[in-house]
Amino acid sequence: MKATFFNELKEELKKGASDKGHPFRYCTLATVGLDNIARLRTIVLRKATEDLMLTFFTDKRSKKVVHIKENQKVSLLFYHPEKLMQIRIEGLAVVNNDIKSKKLLWDSIPEASRKDYTTSEAPGKEIKDPDVIEYLKDEDHFCIVEIHPFKIEYLKLKRPNHIRVRYSKNKTDWEGDFLVP
Repeated sequence: MKATFFNELKEELKKGASDKGHPFRYCTLATVGLDNIARLRTIVLRKATEDLMLTFFTDKRSKKVVHIKENQKVSLLFYHPEKLMQIRIEGLAVVNNDIKSKKLLWDSIPEASRKDYTTSEAPGKEIKDPDVIEYLKDEDHFCIVEIHPFKIEYLKLKRPNHIRVRYSKNKTDWEGDFLVP
């Protein structure tokens, strides 16, 4: 029975990465840097592999990258309102600096979306006018972040009983335990 729920969450994560209309396309990423304050932000899930490595893109100058370099442990939160399903993931985030991977993924990004990674100022810098942002012509700050989960919690809100399962990675396999919802 635990395997059924694991397969369901896995399929939903893969759909979130490939289907732009899927509720798991956008999720909340939490990081904690040296200041020990949890920082949350919405990210776009770009890829979910068979072994559940999750990928998103960002500007390499962003605070989330700074936090990941200070503390690789991150959390993700997904919610599917129609299925009343919540997935919480804890994992280790790694910045992928492989030039071939970066070029392949960069080339797959629509031209209009590439500008998000080419601002002359870093994300979060204070500006006077949001309509006056300078973009770089021959330079980008595109960054790939991969999350390698080590714990996943599945929660399904249903009657007569909610279902909650914690999965923990044990080397290459996942072991599940039912929890009180």
